[in-house]
Amino acid sequence: MTTSNVTASDRKLLDLLADDAKLTAAQLAAMLNTTEEAVAARIAEFEADGIIRGYQAIVDWERVDANKSMALIQLQVVPEPEQGFDKLAHRIMQLDQVEGVYLMSGGYDLTVVVQGESMRDIALFVARRLSTLDGVRATMTHFILSRYKDRNVIYHDEAVRETRSYVFDD
Repeated sequence: MTTSNVTASDRKLLDLLADDAKLTAAQLAAMLNTTEEAVAARIAEFEADGIIRGYQAIVDWERVDANKSMALIQLQVVPEPEQGFDKLAHRIMQLDQVEGVYLMSGGYDLTVVVQGESMRDIALFVARRLSTLDGVRATMTHFILSRYKDRNVIYHDEAVRETRSYVFDD
């Protein structure tokens, strides 16, 4: 399926699923003014064609494990002849701690999203696994200290603000 085969109603269906993947086919059909069978069939096509890549729960790990950490790691790399950045990106994707790999414009070539049990865990991962890969010239690690909004989910609402204070008094 190509993007030219995706209709306006398909986009609406995909938007609804992206916002809440727990919506049932019946709920989606009602929202889209169509049948449950049509919605289920279209979702199955999107899954088969790789347009829908999966479904995930979004977990607020700060409320579960205060030590769990996330980082954005920028990499300057040497592109491979004939393969550019793809070969190294595919090697990085296979590492367990890696949640995302992105080709970027600007001063760094790749951005890698990593999750670890602690900041130290991530620092060791960068030092021992990422920076030692052939083709990696430099890394810059940015630890995520707190999430305010991620994948359209707000993490710092009024109730949460009372339990998390990042203002430091002198």
